[in-house]
Amino acid sequence: MAITWTDAPQERAQVNGTALEYACWGPSPDQAPTLVLLHEGLGSVAQWKDVPQALTDATGFGVFAYSRAGYGASDPVSLPRPLDYMTREAEDNLGAVMDAAGIKQAVLLGHSDGATIATLFAGSVSDMRVRGLILIAPHFFAEADGLAAIRAAGKDFVEGDLRSKLAKYHANVDVAFRGWHDAWTDPAFANWNVADAIDHLRIPVLAIQGRDDPYGTLAQIDEIETRIYSPVETLILDGCGHAPHLEQADATLAEISEFCARLWRLEQQEVAFA
Repeated sequence: MAITWTDAPQERAQVNGTALEYACWGPSPDQAPTLVLLHEGLGSVAQWKDVPQALTDATGFGVFAYSRAGYGASDPVSLPRPLDYMTREAEDNLGAVMDAAGIKQAVLLGHSDGATIATLFAGSVSDMRVRGLILIAPHFFAEADGLAAIRAAGKDFVEGDLRSKLAKYHANVDVAFRGWHDAWTDPAFANWNVADAIDHLRIPVLAIQGRDDPYGTLAQIDEIETRIYSPVETLILDGCGHAPHLEQADATLAEISEFCARLWRLEQQEVAFA
């Protein structure tokens, strides 16, 4: 189903037999490039808050966000999630979502799990629509401290108020949480590593990380800088945790805006030269 470009859609998009919640901001794909937002492991469309509008205001790009299956108001999924659920999302679903949205030229902007999915897509799927990546708090391999933080979140979900907080955003809150938490805390996930996707990137990348992120260290950013063959820029934010776009919105937005402006100047030069 082709979507209607609106920030208040009346229907969900049907993609691969699944109904997905979505929203759009700013110019449509036939008028401007599109920032495609890929949420974190406990995220949804609504949890981007005012970020999408700020992005379109700052960049002039359209912005498209959707809740992956199992999140927000999208259809639920069967549990447990497979441990390679991020790879499957990249290879099986993201391209089809962009097809439904009518995306023509895109920058993928992913947060946490979403950043990993963006990298996996760009590193494994030949899709000329995608011209750049913005990776916020990406992870490519499991780290002991990050796994400990996820186990702590599991305790808070059962004993604290995390479940009630998430229930505001997810129609199937137990599916959303358990699908993420139980995959990451599976003993086999300690060996999870998809960093080889970085080796295959051939488009510009902006990587943003909070220095105090409990779910991932700067080793994740070092992995990008060590392995990548395409241009990469980084922004490391002091006094910032897992969500730079919310915790230090101004600095994050400014960096994203400059990256998009430089990227599209380069795109226009290449088109003119061709």
